[in-house]
Amino acid sequence: MIKVDNLSYSFPQKDLYNNISFTLEEGQHCAFIGTSGSGKSTLVDILMEPEKYMFEGKLEISPDYRIGYVSQFSQLDNTKEITVYDYIGEEFIKLQNEITAICTEMETSSDLEPLLEKYQEALDAFQAIGGDNFESNITKQLTLANLNKHEGLAVSKLSGGEFKLIQVIKEMLTGPDLMIMDEPDVFLDFENLNSLMNLINSYKGTMLVITHNRYLLNHCFNKIIHLENKLLQEFDGRYIDYNFSLLQTKIELQELAAADTEEIKRNEVIINNLRSIATVHTEASRGKSLKARVKIQERLEARRIQAPFVDIKQPAINFVADSIPEETVVLKVKDYSISFEDMLLENVNFEIKSTDKVALIGANGTGKTTLLREIYKTNQESIELAETINTGFLSQIQGEMLHESETILEEFFDLGFKTYDEVKTYLSGYGFDEEVLQQKIEALSGGEKNILQLAKLSAVKTNLLLLDEPTSHLDTYSQLALEKAIENYKGAILMVSHDFYTIINCADYVLIIEDKTIRKMSMRKFRKMIYANHFDKDYLEMEQKKKTIETKIELALKDTDFELAKVLCEELEELIKLL
Repeated sequence: MIKVDNLSYSFPQKDLYNNISFTLEEGQHCAFIGTSGSGKSTLVDILMEPEKYMFEGKLEISPDYRIGYVSQFSQLDNTKEITVYDYIGEEFIKLQNEITAICTEMETSSDLEPLLEKYQEALDAFQAIGGDNFESNITKQLTLANLNKHEGLAVSKLSGGEFKLIQVIKEMLTGPDLMIMDEPDVFLDFENLNSLMNLINSYKGTMLVITHNRYLLNHCFNKIIHLENKLLQEFDGRYIDYNFSLLQTKIELQELAAADTEEIKRNEVIINNLRSIATVHTEASRGKSLKARVKIQERLEARRIQAPFVDIKQPAINFVADSIPEETVVLKVKDYSISFEDMLLENVNFEIKSTDKVALIGANGTGKTTLLREIYKTNQESIELAETINTGFLSQIQGEMLHESETILEEFFDLGFKTYDEVKTYLSGYGFDEEVLQQKIEALSGGEKNILQLAKLSAVKTNLLLLDEPTSHLDTYSQLALEKAIENYKGAILMVSHDFYTIINCADYVLIIEDKTIRKMSMRKFRKMIYANHFDKDYLEMEQKKKTIETKIELALKDTDFELAKVLCEELEELIKLL
């Protein structure tokens, strides 16, 4: 349906693609993955409006090809008084009204021919988007997304997550040839995320989805496109199988590299001996032997370079804690209430100790972000922080903690960095190359802005981190690096997150918002609740076993025990078949 052949494209600041190629075939559900800032959203823009871009290579796409699109940046319009039903059916209702108006006009017109032509055009357009059954289709999709009760509700009354689902339904309903979605999962709570999964899996057409969400990646797609280091590779199959293929490749490459390292050492001794001899004896044959050995060495060194999709560098996130006595209560919330039009939270009480890692969870629109922001501002009598507490805050509204009109360099000078080289060295650990330091922050991708916030938090000492959706827009490699940083942090963390994997891997317990109050829940109960509602009963056990085997493989690779790594890989393959 779409064919991209040897496409190359550059911004003034950096090259994005180098002769990349891929195809999208009818009915495929394709996940588009890659590190933050690698150019995924730009490639989507090229697919949708190729005439706006000066790229090299070929893009084959039919001129009458219809593309549906859901942006990662869509905002709820609070002024809209239109109902959910009318918003979703907007295009259908407009054409339906046009057809009715033409029919009414034909009743009194003496010149029917142009009206008949207009009528046929409107009817064709209506049928092309599946208009014949649009009323029942709207109801079916709303039911699938668990939003059927909202059919007559004003759009302005929806939460941000509900509005995102409504947008997805609206675009899907017109039956485009290709449905493109750019991080549709950002900020969705787990119930809405599950609804998005149902919508994706029920869609019969072709789909291209930029996502880093591990839940969607593991449950929705039959093709993977991976963009990394200006290159792209395709994989026909599930994300879990793609990751397994990368692991197999990694074992092969590391085994080859270990053998090459021994050969390089042996060759180095020979080269040094030949150089020593060459300084005394000037025969041409000895010079040729030396050159031949040097060429062999160069080939061995080149072969050691890791494949761009296998050994992807994670950002060096490292939160530094100020020392504080253990068991100190760093945060106490007592009889806290918050309301806007309606009461969100009422008489909430909880406390967090100096090393607690806590996830604050609840449905979209229940007051989680408001509470986190008020803790950071500490302007409420009901919120008490311990003395000498240094608090760090990561906001899901990225412009709140970043000066987007400034350059990256200026942002870190403001933070206290003294020299250009100091900033350059520090940010290189977060994947920012020297050429982007003079770039304005507003030009960065959503993932890059989040990584920049994490870099700022890592540059100062804190006792309490308040993280509002810290994994949003982050690629999976950065998510894993963040989880490791949270685990290693010696201070306290209160984190709003809808990412099931991050909560499971990082939190000591959860604070769950229900019925306008907050109650503490153990991780065992949280896992049981989530898995009972959304997974098969054996899924948790198999997931844990999978993680254990993967850890054993990593340890085997560190010990260069490649035979053990291969045996474990076979065991992992059998488990993946069950998943």
